[in-house]
Amino acid sequence: MKLFDSHCHLNDASFTKDMDSVFSRAKEAGVDSIMIVGIDADSSAQAVKMAHAHSGCYASVGVHPHDAKACTNEIIDRLTSLAKDPAVAAWGETGLDFNRMYSPRDVQEKWFVRQIEAAASLDLPLIFHERDSSGRFLELLRAHLPKGHKGVVHCFSGTKEELAAYLDLSLYIGITGVVTHKQRGEGLRELVRGIPEDRIVIETDAPYLTPSPERNRHRRNEPAFVRTVLMKLSEIRQQDPEIIAPVIRENTCRLFGLVDGSNRRDKGRI
Repeated sequence: MKLFDSHCHLNDASFTKDMDSVFSRAKEAGVDSIMIVGIDADSSAQAVKMAHAHSGCYASVGVHPHDAKACTNEIIDRLTSLAKDPAVAAWGETGLDFNRMYSPRDVQEKWFVRQIEAAASLDLPLIFHERDSSGRFLELLRAHLPKGHKGVVHCFSGTKEELAAYLDLSLYIGITGVVTHKQRGEGLRELVRGIPEDRIVIETDAPYLTPSPERNRHRRNEPAFVRTVLMKLSEIRQQDPEIIAPVIRENTCRLFGLVDGSNRRDKGRI
């Protein structure tokens, strides 16, 4: 099986000392494609650099809602310029997070809308983050996301009603290792049964959200563990993993505008 980790942060400092081993373990697990996600200007630039250095890797650029308070028009301009690099296949991680409130609500909303506009101007799919926004995230999507514009709700953990609304907006749904967690993943396991087959993508969000049973032995998540997410989805949906794996991979390539494993703007790179 060839697997695509659709969302991870290999640009995180926790991977600095053993990056080569991380890629080796991913390859052994069948993970041959990885989206490295930016959360601010510096991590976005690093993601692009890593995507150029490692076969099968792609980058996204964006400002996470936690970092919205530090965002400026100059940073958006910098990211827009960076996004023209052929290694970049998405914009994000962007959205709203009203749980920890590292950035004020109005500031998060301002830069979220601005990033939707920037991604739309470049025709780049969006990687969304949402947590405890009480419907405001959906309000802004409905008001500002161009109809039919591609995007994925990363690390979906919402309600049945929210899931239906995302699907109605033609968005993809990102499933993480949370689906393997006995208590925290109980509600998610019920909902994944009803996600259309052509809208599911899998992700690690590494180094966070290590799946079970790996989290009993490893504190840090990594792309190799996306295989565990796939196997759990297969079990829940009662589908052969050999059959569902290529479908999910194709979903991910379609989401990010990739053709035959290559970026639409640089088809000969990989």
